[in-house]
Amino acid sequence: MKRFWGFVIKEFYHIFRDKRTMLILFGMPIAQILLFGYVITNEIRNIKIAVYDKSKDEITRKIMQKILSSGYFIFEKEIHSEDEIKKTFKRGIVKEVIVFDEDFSRKLERNKTASIHLIADASDANTANLIVNYTNAIIRDFQSKEISKQIMPFQIIPEVRMLYNENLKGAFMFVPGTMALILMLISAMMTSISITREKEFNTMETLLVSPLKPIQIIIGKVTPYIALSFVNAITIIVLGSLVFDVPVKGSLVLLLAETILFITMALSLGIMISTVAKTQQVAMFISMFALMLPTMLLSGFIFPIENMPVVLQVISNIVPPRWFIIIVKNIMLKGTGFNYIWKETLIIAGLTCIFIFISVKRFKTRLE
Repeated sequence: MKRFWGFVIKEFYHIFRDKRTMLILFGMPIAQILLFGYVITNEIRNIKIAVYDKSKDEITRKIMQKILSSGYFIFEKEIHSEDEIKKTFKRGIVKEVIVFDEDFSRKLERNKTASIHLIADASDANTANLIVNYTNAIIRDFQSKEISKQIMPFQIIPEVRMLYNENLKGAFMFVPGTMALILMLISAMMTSISITREKEFNTMETLLVSPLKPIQIIIGKVTPYIALSFVNAITIIVLGSLVFDVPVKGSLVLLLAETILFITMALSLGIMISTVAKTQQVAMFISMFALMLPTMLLSGFIFPIENMPVVLQVISNIVPPRWFIIIVKNIMLKGTGFNYIWKETLIIAGLTCIFIFISVKRFKTRLE
């Protein structure tokens, strides 16, 4: 019995000495609980809205005050024409536009009914549905309280319109997100095991003493996977179009160019991981755990970033799929051009340069 307990104590010592095991045992559950607890929510927060008030009377001002004081919405801008609505949505900041009819108060007084048009960006169908439902609930609450003050009742009729996804198909949201997730995981995973395989088979020294420069070695490792991942991307786009009727309203050439840039970034990240990991298993673990959870939770793929705490919103800025999903939705669903996605493109290009620089630096260190 003493030998058994001695063996158990020895195993505890081994576990406590291994920092990676301790991180997996205690760090992962804590991180997952915090992430899922803060990110997975059916509520909406800090949704930016715009207003096109054709009437500009006392009732419309009261309704807007009621909506903004709810704590769910933030006033972004005032719109002055119908043409400005789509331009506002294409910038990707405003999620809902509230349009008041002309002579709103007069229509309530004379006809006892007036309309409010709720136009939502349905490229993210779930969020658009929540936004419209919240707005409807606030308007109904305002109406019931105002009716209680008057003898004659009136009716405010919200008319809902969903832009870019009128039928609220989930595929319009999941195809761009799945595309980012698959390309990120497959591209990074394939390259992350490339150099660690060299280490495990003891061929790294041969590679390092070869006449090739570090940048040439990295490009040589990345190039085949760019072609393979590009085929994957085309397959996803074709399946999304043929099976799920997800359109490509914008330039297909621009979409493919942005996809190549994202693949290059993911492959560069995989190369950087492979220069750090000592075994293929470690490289695969880092690729799966460190990339899959952030891609699913912090990229806006499933859960709106606006709903997250400020800390997680800041962290999401360094999650590359967040910017690629915005690019894909803009090109495929909204039909926008490069002038609307240049910022996201620069961010992905910058991350690519950083990952390549770190990888080359680590190669140089080994060569020296």
